[in-house]
Amino acid sequence: MTHYIGSGPYCYANSLAMMLGDAAPPPAIIEVLTGSPFGFELIGGTLPLFDPYGWDPDLGLDAALALLGAQCERTAGGTAEEAEERLRETSARGPVLVGPVDMGLLLHLPGTPSTDGGDHFVVVLEIDGGTVVFHDPHGHPYATLPVADFLAAWEAKAIGYVDAPYVMRAGFVRERQVTPKEALRRSLPDAQRWLAGRGDRPVPAGTLGGAAGVEALAAQADGGLDAGTRGFMAHFAVRVGARRLTDAAHCLELLGLSGAAAVAAGQSRLVGSLQHPLVTGEDQAVADLLRQLAPTYERLRTALTSETR
Repeated sequence: MTHYIGSGPYCYANSLAMMLGDAAPPPAIIEVLTGSPFGFELIGGTLPLFDPYGWDPDLGLDAALALLGAQCERTAGGTAEEAEERLRETSARGPVLVGPVDMGLLLHLPGTPSTDGGDHFVVVLEIDGGTVVFHDPHGHPYATLPVADFLAAWEAKAIGYVDAPYVMRAGFVRERQVTPKEALRRSLPDAQRWLAGRGDRPVPAGTLGGAAGVEALAAQADGGLDAGTRGFMAHFAVRVGARRLTDAAHCLELLGLSGAAAVAAGQSRLVGSLQHPLVTGEDQAVADLLRQLAPTYERLRTALTSETR
């Protein structure tokens, strides 16, 4: 298996790697430690994401940090003025992981403002007078925005999975030394729980997970995907989903779990193969690929269970 190396929408994994500095494992390993590859969800019955039912990046960041033996101070809430003051004071002492922010309101990006930007994470370096200076892992080192514009994006009104605006993390410390392989091995029970379908996480009404979600999306493709779903999958969901799974396959292979690695690699190939028919409008091909994908999540859970006994 040739391991994929290249670009991809890994904003929170890249941001966390920046915060951890030289001690950080590769972003690919961080991504797997968040738990993101191990499932599928159709949020509200309409929004397809190749991540587990009930999972979100904010939860995933905390999981990855704990597995790596690290911790930080997470703060959120307050008014825009209070958030600005907090960010000014904290960034004066070092970089700050900020997010989620509304990507559609990050006005340094072409095509903004937009109502369909989605969630994003960045690393704020400083506030220089009236300007926020930050590394945007979407390809923009030392990006800048006026403070007011940055705060508008950071309020993240359209991002539903956090319970307060202005989330940031700072003061990162390593409490114990953990090797990447040790962290990955310790993450496997959570991966199995995500694949089994955790029921302890709040989700919007109508949300479907795992094979049921994939089958429901396939049924939508049978009738022709709407433009919004097609665009979201082609521009984001397939790219990040295929990469997560190929990184999961690589990590599982590092642990000697060849059976599980083979299943994840096959999943990645199926998800990646969705890109062309999505762009060309071949919805029946999309539906056929999704139906091949649906049973593989249980196969991956079974393989992990068998190989980790």
